[in-house]
Amino acid sequence: MNKQKPLLEIKDLHAAIGDKEILKGVNLRIYPGEVHAVMGPNGTGKSTLAYVLTGREGYEVTRGEVWFNGKNLLEMSPDERALEGLFLSFQYPVEIPGVSMTNFMKAAIDAKRKYHGLEPIKPGEFLRMYREKQDMLGLPERIRNRAVNEGFSGGEKKRNEIFQLAMLEPLLAILDETDSGLDIDALRAVAEGVNRLRRPDNAFLVITHYQRLLNHIVPDYVHIMHDGRIVRSGDKNLALELEEKGYEELARQNA
Repeated sequence: MNKQKPLLEIKDLHAAIGDKEILKGVNLRIYPGEVHAVMGPNGTGKSTLAYVLTGREGYEVTRGEVWFNGKNLLEMSPDERALEGLFLSFQYPVEIPGVSMTNFMKAAIDAKRKYHGLEPIKPGEFLRMYREKQDMLGLPERIRNRAVNEGFSGGEKKRNEIFQLAMLEPLLAILDETDSGLDIDALRAVAEGVNRLRRPDNAFLVITHYQRLLNHIVPDYVHIMHDGRIVRSGDKNLALELEEKGYEELARQNA
């Protein structure tokens, strides 16, 4: 039994968009050092769970609790959630024309430091950190002065988000179908980046349709979502069982 306090604890979470209930009682605990994968077909609530946790507009929590690092997550604004250490890697990363990666990351790090009562990072320290993270992830030098994601391929955008994750060092990173649209080389590069960033004090929540990503990012726990609930949990072998039997068969077994 894990004697640590959960980094994330979700209790009976219900959420809706308008009159449509999507999450229908999600329960989940994630401890520091763990990687959890959430799998399920389209429309079952996987991305809704990510959006509710990060505070996206349009999603109403109708019941339940969410505690993040000992604090009530649902009482925080989206900005506060990010500054407390929550990170979301989007399925479709957006471009930000006119804003260089260097300036973008410097502003983000300084905002986080200010929130925690620290002085802005010194330029020399920032550039050393920037180069170290680039080298760690094998990112090309040319991205430094380019606008955020502008003109990037799908794979480059996903790798760029992993770079942002590396720079911000969140406590919990949510990867929402980060494997979507990636070829095998880009998938491997993104997964290798995530694996290098795993630490005993952080955690990852990986949302995916397919087992192939989990060949590269090996989870400690796999959860199957169906109709707005987690209907089964297990270790990495559950993803292999899912690949063999399919979602409907597993859902019938756990109905």
